Amino acid sequence: MKFSRRSFLQASAFAPFALKAATLSQVHVSVISDEISDDLAHCADFLHSFGVHYTELRTIWGKYNTAQPLDKIREAKAILEAKDIKTSVAGTAFFRIPLPPEGAEGQAILDKQWALLNDAMDRAEILGTDRLRVFAFMSPKEGKTSDRDWARIFELLNEAGKRAKPRNMKLAIENLGGSCVSTGADSARVLKAVKESNVGLTWDPNNAAESGEKPFPDGYKLLDPARIYNVHIRDYRHADGKVEWMAVGEGEADNLGQIRALLKDGYKGTFTLETHYKSPKGKEFATRTSLTGLLKVVEKV
Repeated sequence: MKFSRRSFLQASAFAPFALKAATLSQVHVSVISDEISDDLAHCADFLHSFGVHYTELRTIWGKYNTAQPLDKIREAKAILEAKDIKTSVAGTAFFRIPLPPEGAEGQAILDKQWALLNDAMDRAEILGTDRLRVFAFMSPKEGKTSDRDWARIFELLNEAGKRAKPRNMKLAIENLGGSCVSTGADSARVLKAVKESNVGLTWDPNNAAESGEKPFPDGYKLLDPARIYNVHIRDYRHADGKVEWMAVGEGEADNLGQIRALLKDGYKGTFTLETHYKSPKGKEFATRTSLTGLLKVVEKV
């Protein structure tokens, strides 16, 4: 899976290196579009210049995709199709809330979440993806998640899977700092309890590192690769007891080892760059730098 030197010689106004689609068909690189720009047409040009054929849509034109009317989603699909770009995952904020209390008040909150799930599936169908990035509730501000709360979380995630299954949607729970599922160990616990086969993971090794876990190989080896539907890639380093986001290749993350392991284990989804690190030159520059770093990692796979 080595990339030829010639693959990197097509420069563009956006990208210092470009990869041919035939090569990227082996390692499916994606980028979260709003880490480039809120202007989707500009994002499409940027990705096309790198030869990248996938994007994860989260915010477009300044709003979460689930808040955009369906006509705008159709417009987004047309813009991406014109540049031969597919939506790998539709990002949602489903269950990115504290666990609702039991009773009428909590049910009202859940009703809004079920409506959000329906809206997300409507948009995903238009965009041509069967994968939704979701969450597993935020941790309580005080204390730990109780066994009773965990039982409700498992029940609600199973219910979400049941609701999504008739529409052939996969729900990819992201492990996120500050949520009930922040590490590989948390993710493994949830997947063991949630039996619906269309509920899986957006595995984010960097978030696991931020939560104190060694994500690879320690966190990853706890996971069932068959239930990983999406992977977020970036880089980090430890500084003053905290995790600081970096451009890919400039930090501690073993992205090469992680990508190799996933491919060996049969993973066929996307490796989605979620830039996060900040540059004084702006987020497009930061994403360009980090994507270039990711492609250099992929060259070694």
